[in-house]
Amino acid sequence: MNMRQYEEKLRKYILENNIQAEQLFFEKSCHTVQEAAEAVGAESEDLVKNICMIDNEGNLIVAIVKGEDRVSRSRVGKVLNIEMPRIATEDEILEKTGYPCGGVPSFGYNATFIIDSKVFEKEIIYTGGGSEYSLVRISSQELLKSNNGIVAKIRK
Repeated sequence: MNMRQYEEKLRKYILENNIQAEQLFFEKSCHTVQEAAEAVGAESEDLVKNICMIDNEGNLIVAIVKGEDRVSRSRVGKVLNIEMPRIATEDEILEKTGYPCGGVPSFGYNATFIIDSKVFEKEIIYTGGGSEYSLVRISSQELLKSNNGIVAKIRK
């Protein structure tokens, strides 16, 4: 699939599931938090990162933290009452989310989502938009509704 096909797949998911979000498209990469913040004219604290991890059973866990924060794999393990998960490879991310690394959204695929409690300090946040040239603008409450996530402190 090319990048536009991933973006289109996410656009359809947002529409079909009546998610109150806006998908934004850019000419330059939004792969890193800094690039994404520059693209939308925001601060890194306005963005969230989706850290994809795999548990011992091969299940996908997505830890969502604010752009300036780092995820604690041991805290994720404690929240889920499992052994500490490992970081997913780029191939696993594409296979399990259906989106390339750098464009993974915070919803729209089968995973256990854990949202760091600090994410809710912001009313509006930006997350991956399907490719590294797209972002989704969404309220933190709508994000929670769209992925049925667990809210817990998972940042370092």
